[in-house]
Amino acid sequence: MTESSAATIEEILRTCRTIAVVGASSNPARPSNRVASYMKARGYRVIPVNPNEQSVIGEQAFPSLSAVPGPIDLVDIFRKSEEVLPIVEEAIAKGAKAVWLQEGVVNAAAAARAKAAGLLVVMDRCWLKERSARSNRG
Repeated sequence: MTESSAATIEEILRTCRTIAVVGASSNPARPSNRVASYMKARGYRVIPVNPNEQSVIGEQAFPSLSAVPGPIDLVDIFRKSEEVLPIVEEAIAKGAKAVWLQEGVVNAAAAARAKAAGLLVVMDRCWLKERSARSNRG
């Protein structure tokens, strides 16, 4: 699947340092919390996006991507597949460089829209697993 090519994943991991995590949860048992914690521990700037949270992993949460001040490199999406397209539209409007649909999140129309707008796209892959695998090869 071209949306998840090794070269695309490598470029995102190498160049995207400010990451908005859409669907971030303050519950440490949730995958979004574990991934965001891992990102933050490795020096990435993590911006939680969830209208139901005030703070996640010690960072202020925002209700939407458009409410986030400043630029975003990567939008990492932990939402149901059918909820992805409006998030991708917001990522495009915000000027993000890339979108990452987490493991189990598949929306071909949203991926195509992001690619057509010039964003790098990864779909149905876990950011933490990809980053960890590349770190362990080093």
